[in-house]
Amino acid sequence: MEYKNRKGDTYYLHQGETKTGKLRYYFSREQSAVSVDIPDGYEIYENPNAQVFLRKKLPKVITESELAIVSQGVREYAQRFKVEIKKNTIVVFQPNQSLTGFEEILSRIPLLNLFEYQKKEAMEIFDRSTTYSPIMRFVLVDEETREFRVERWCFRGSIDDWICLAVSQDLSRLVKQYCQHLGKDSFYDLF
Repeated sequence: MEYKNRKGDTYYLHQGETKTGKLRYYFSREQSAVSVDIPDGYEIYENPNAQVFLRKKLPKVITESELAIVSQGVREYAQRFKVEIKKNTIVVFQPNQSLTGFEEILSRIPLLNLFEYQKKEAMEIFDRSTTYSPIMRFVLVDEETREFRVERWCFRGSIDDWICLAVSQDLSRLVKQYCQHLGKDSFYDLF
């Protein structure tokens, strides 16, 4: 079994044994001598930083429409952010590298101004090498009423933790109210 991540790296599924003799599965960039299939009840998981894992299939707590609401809101208000489901939470990840800074560097290289295809290729390389950090999340606090709590990551030295911004059954309202601050200085004023 092989898997190609968003960076274009190929990972191969390996099978090994734990100290207690149980089977364990893992991905590596080294090709396996023996072909290994994904065991029943497992799935391939690639995190926003392009690391590849084999994990047990998780029960779906977040609906596709809820994920779509957050994904659309993030796309509308922020560039290059990623959205992922973790158990009962929709997590928004921000890029750790500045696209604006990279574009400024490219504009200072005279040949790249002449050849647009080279600029496009450089941007693709930049996108593949970008890393991400969680910045905002929408936590499902009540499965019956579909009530969500929106939280943002707090960067104050004494806190460094998630802080609650609001709770509501109207996920669209939370997305509209808070996603507009992603990637802006106003994000740090949210409390």
